[in-house]
Amino acid sequence: MNLPWLDAGEPFPDVSTAWGEAQPAPGLLAAGGALDVDSLHRAYSCGIFPWFSTGQPILWWSTDPRMVLFTDEFRLHRSLRKTLARFVADPRCELRIDSAFPEVIRACAGSERPGQSGTWIVPRMVKAYEAFHRAGFAHSVETWIDGRLEAGLYCVGIGRSVFGESMFTRVPDGSKIALAGLVAWCRAHGIGLIDCQQNTSHLASLGAREVPRAEFVSHVARNTGRPAPPWRFEPVYWNHLLPPRTTA
Repeated sequence: MNLPWLDAGEPFPDVSTAWGEAQPAPGLLAAGGALDVDSLHRAYSCGIFPWFSTGQPILWWSTDPRMVLFTDEFRLHRSLRKTLARFVADPRCELRIDSAFPEVIRACAGSERPGQSGTWIVPRMVKAYEAFHRAGFAHSVETWIDGRLEAGLYCVGIGRSVFGESMFTRVPDGSKIALAGLVAWCRAHGIGLIDCQQNTSHLASLGAREVPRAEFVSHVARNTGRPAPPWRFEPVYWNHLLPPRTTA
């Protein structure tokens, strides 16, 4: 089966034409094109994301089914709940958004994604998402302890659609704290779903599950055009995950 090759700026094929289970790379939609802000914005708005390794062309994907985390299904296990409560109560600890995006994406590039080997965040991707961040569409959620960036994740936000990308940590449960912060932020702003792209046991353990691609694309279409909430974190948002007394 031939894979469509895109010129820069060319429209993406309909996601229904992505390779299926009978093809060698299920979910693969097209190759080529560009990683500029406009291309990334159009891709995510259609439920498409780039994913490729060094030595490959830009590869565009739209997996079916799609792994997503419904924010009201986030699984806050007892041990993580205790860790999060200690983090929130400790004045040396802070959850920040967008204070160190370049550091976060570079740390993610240097670590393995849970459930996968190696890294797909090649230098070309780093440069593209830094530009996407400057344009207001890529964001970092950061775990700070004693004034040091110890963990975090980066994601894409278009309107009220949120697309998770990658995370890293240097301390136990650090990236889970960052994800919990993103979930709390989403709940505070009425955002019900975070895209996780692909199925991994790590994501499943936190409550993510697969949905049909058509359902996911419909959600994206309804929400990308809505006004985006402010990408900043307020301590009161933790109340969406923990009893209010823990933020005192």
